[in-house]
Amino acid sequence: MPDDVTEKKPKLLVTEDDYENQKFLEMFLKRKFDVEICDSEQSFYDHLNKTKFDVILMDISLRGNKNGLELTKELRKMPGYENIPIVCLSAHAFKKDRDNAMNAGADVFLTKPVENKILLNTLLDVVEKKTKEKD
Repeated sequence: MPDDVTEKKPKLLVTEDDYENQKFLEMFLKRKFDVEICDSEQSFYDHLNKTKFDVILMDISLRGNKNGLELTKELRKMPGYENIPIVCLSAHAFKKDRDNAMNAGADVFLTKPVENKILLNTLLDVVEKKTKEKD
């Protein structure tokens, strides 16, 4: 087997409505993840219908009728996605925002701006934890 064959990367769905943030997150996270980007409720469900993801990075503020908290709640009720790791990333930094995210079903709540290393390690940690739970 050739040396350049690498381990399969976890599939990450980044749900983020800001274009600059989308591009940054894609460039930064693609070293460790197979990254797909969506920016609204419609594109979120389009991606879920095509691909089985290992982790979701969810912004709370999104385009369209539903926010990230509503999508998180819906995701927790969907067969096959009840236990998917969801990391909420938001500019909303109050305790009530964190509580709302955790009550919606998020595994972790991070506030923007977040250090790159913390974001990457958090995503890798929740995927590893879920992988160990399956074994």
